[in-house]
Amino acid sequence: MAFVGAATWSLARSAVRALRPSPSCRYYSTPEHTTRKSVPYETTLRQEGGGSGPTKALPAAADVVVIGGGSLGCQTLYHLAKMGLTNVVLLERDRLTSGTTWHTAGLLWQLRPSDVEVELLAHTRQVVSTDLEKETGLHTGWIQNGGLFIASNKQRLDEYKRLMSLGKVYGIESYVLSPAETKDLYPLMNVDDLYGTLYVPKDGTMDPAGTCTSLTRASTARGATVIENCLVTGIQVRADDLGVKRVKAVETPFGTIETRCVVNCAGVWAEKLGRMAGVNVPLVAMHHAYVVTERIEGIQNMPNVRDHDASVYLRLQGDALSVGGYESNPIFWDEVSDKFAFSLFDLDWDVFMQHIEGAINRVPVLEQTGIKSTVCGPESFTADHKPLMGEAPEVRGFFLGCGFNSAGMMLGGGCGKELAHWIIHGRPEKDMYGYDIRRFHHSLTDNNRWIRERSHESYAKNYSVVFPFDEPLAGRNMRKDPLHKVLQDQGCVFQERHGWERPGWFSQDGPAPVLDYDYYGAYGASKNYNYKYNSLLGKEYTFDFPHHHDMIKDECLGCRNDVAVFNMSYFGKFYLTGPDARKAADWLFSADVNKPVGSTVYTCMLNKRGGTESDLTVSRIESGSVHSSLTPVFEGDGYYLAVGGAVAQHNWSHIQTVLPDMGFRCTLQDCSEDMGMISIQGPKSRLLLQEVLDTDLSNEAFPFSTHKVVQAAGHQVRAMRLSFVGEMGWELHIPRESCVPVYKAVMAAGAKHRVRNAGYRAIDSLSIEKGYRHWHADLRPDDTPLEAGLTFTCKLKSSIPFLGREALEVQREQGLRRRLVCFTVDEKVPMFGLEAIFRDGQPVGHLRRAEHGFAINKTIGYGYIRNPDGGVVSPDFIKSGKFTLERMGVTYKAKAHLKSPFDPENKRVKGIY
Repeated sequence: MAFVGAATWSLARSAVRALRPSPSCRYYSTPEHTTRKSVPYETTLRQEGGGSGPTKALPAAADVVVIGGGSLGCQTLYHLAKMGLTNVVLLERDRLTSGTTWHTAGLLWQLRPSDVEVELLAHTRQVVSTDLEKETGLHTGWIQNGGLFIASNKQRLDEYKRLMSLGKVYGIESYVLSPAETKDLYPLMNVDDLYGTLYVPKDGTMDPAGTCTSLTRASTARGATVIENCLVTGIQVRADDLGVKRVKAVETPFGTIETRCVVNCAGVWAEKLGRMAGVNVPLVAMHHAYVVTERIEGIQNMPNVRDHDASVYLRLQGDALSVGGYESNPIFWDEVSDKFAFSLFDLDWDVFMQHIEGAINRVPVLEQTGIKSTVCGPESFTADHKPLMGEAPEVRGFFLGCGFNSAGMMLGGGCGKELAHWIIHGRPEKDMYGYDIRRFHHSLTDNNRWIRERSHESYAKNYSVVFPFDEPLAGRNMRKDPLHKVLQDQGCVFQERHGWERPGWFSQDGPAPVLDYDYYGAYGASKNYNYKYNSLLGKEYTFDFPHHHDMIKDECLGCRNDVAVFNMSYFGKFYLTGPDARKAADWLFSADVNKPVGSTVYTCMLNKRGGTESDLTVSRIESGSVHSSLTPVFEGDGYYLAVGGAVAQHNWSHIQTVLPDMGFRCTLQDCSEDMGMISIQGPKSRLLLQEVLDTDLSNEAFPFSTHKVVQAAGHQVRAMRLSFVGEMGWELHIPRESCVPVYKAVMAAGAKHRVRNAGYRAIDSLSIEKGYRHWHADLRPDDTPLEAGLTFTCKLKSSIPFLGREALEVQREQGLRRRLVCFTVDEKVPMFGLEAIFRDGQPVGHLRRAEHGFAINKTIGYGYIRNPDGGVVSPDFIKSGKFTLERMGVTYKAKAHLKSPFDPENKRVKGIY
């Protein structure tokens, strides 16, 4: 390839030749490549010569030891100290910021397609722009020059309009600009190919050295200790009397610090630190680069730019620009070096070239501008481009604060605060499930193929439009249930959740198998051409009604009018048994599950603040005579737990944390892989199943919320009369080896009743139509059952203590300050969640989830609303208001419902049609 200046960017040839590296892309270790001039900041914390030992004496013990002195480590230390925990130590192997933070671009954009991330970013902005300077007198380097998102097509602008609507709920000023208005704001920009832009005036940039210096100054003023030049060489772990592994101490060459809590903020070195404690840290290290231009006349005070479609950003750097982005062929750093501090890699121009081309198209003057320096450093990336946070499931007291995907500066303040709260109080204040390490199943966190593939795809798609029905192509087929092949042959289009392949919907065009990941053709991989599955997904990528809307409709109405079969085998299936199982069940579950054997109860599990950690069904069982996955043998009491498969690890970890903390003597057994589960739902489900099951299915003999072990086509199954969709129906929990014959018997018996397969897209629509809650959409760890309309799941009328009860009693006494409300829209308009909710013209919340309800033929959304005055949200407050929903800047009249608009008297699940 000809050198860059000759092909695209006209700069001084001697400078290009000096900057262009060899293709090996080895990391630099010579001084000339690690001077302060390598990054565009006036100050770095690097010191020539370094130090040979720790900058302070190590204490013998600490309440918390934070490892890693980058953005997250410093923010976590600061917030721990601010919350009153002063006996805390930060250990940094070199100098503060020396790993990744020192060379970061330091951008902060306020709008993201996530309400939680908007809140996290707002806190970072508050800390960096205001709080730290007030506390320390030091300037953090915050510059508020605004942010500009570029849209080259309608879909991209639609995405930005969604962000703008969400921003109104949080008071974030933003404007959609025309190309002409964009040109007025940014005269050097080429707007000929623009569809529009989103302008956020109060976005800005941070300085790494200034920010981290201010954070540690504020922390040490409160009693925290910062020790640099202190490498961690080991983490001591001990097992307590119940066999639970817990952090004991941190080892260094200069001494050992006794502690019960370690926070892994080690960036690309976090995986190695995790291994010291026996903890899996699923991230990869990659080269991530930007270049800094020479001076550009007229660029001063311009906003930062993100041109997502060109996969490039332009960050104002005084009178120059930093230019970077995300490419489809990033370079992996497989051998992470411990000696890499304040260091950079050679820049591979073959990889980086696409960003230069995109930048020149957007700001043509760059073609005549020189490059002052290149910055290519290590960054850590994760399987879903979200950080890794929270207590590791393997070792109590080992917390993660790493894997920030080049967003550690902008997310650092919000995440540091949540992590500090997590450590001190046992849980974060906000819903951090999307960042919680427990969102990944334990079988995936040490699977190198899955980690590498998914991290690559998440990196490559970082600037892609975030569509409602997106599915990954990487890391697929990791977990398949026994019915996978049978359903694939019938046209099942699968979704991936928690490593499982679960049915999304059924195509009429035959099989669409998921193929091995092709890395988008990078690294010499053979690209998957004529990939049917990918083509079907592509047709779903829209903010309008999706291409297969009518197919989903047929599945939904087939269930409502006749009968449908849902493969729900990916569900988590646990047994809780033992001498203290009853005590554990009383404490864990908000509802009274200690009904007679054969009962099944829908319940929640809560945290001590009354927030909902899970919703699930709990069935009281008796011990089997011969042990099997269906009928385990146990002493004491026994319960069978069925939980959503996408959150099974979270449920498992929650229970495994509570049991030893309370000293309960019982066993939790996971049989998720050993059993499948199909759900047969609809008015004709009884007629169908009466031909398959050897038991009376009448209301009297088999009431709703009960279960029995019965024979199905000659195979033993556990039948439960339950519904996730608001129809009469049964679930069959089936030993793995019996799944296919039982499924085939069900389909054969249902042929005369127009039985059909249906997937989770249909479940999403059917469940919202009936008003059933989905955990982590309608229910999150910061939502209580009272706020969510699930008071009936709480045994508050009894005197039985349960986790979270005291918080609920206080909330009930004080009144609800927020409440989940159902909204319907008469106009035929698609909504997917994040739409703003207005009451009498004032923003009061946003939709958490929205779908089209086919039986009532309306768009349905659920969202939590607040009283703008801070008062109680009563039924009268809801009834007396006039509501509108804003979708992409357009408002629609909405009707608020206190009950589900479909079958509000709950007759259908009881078989009353």
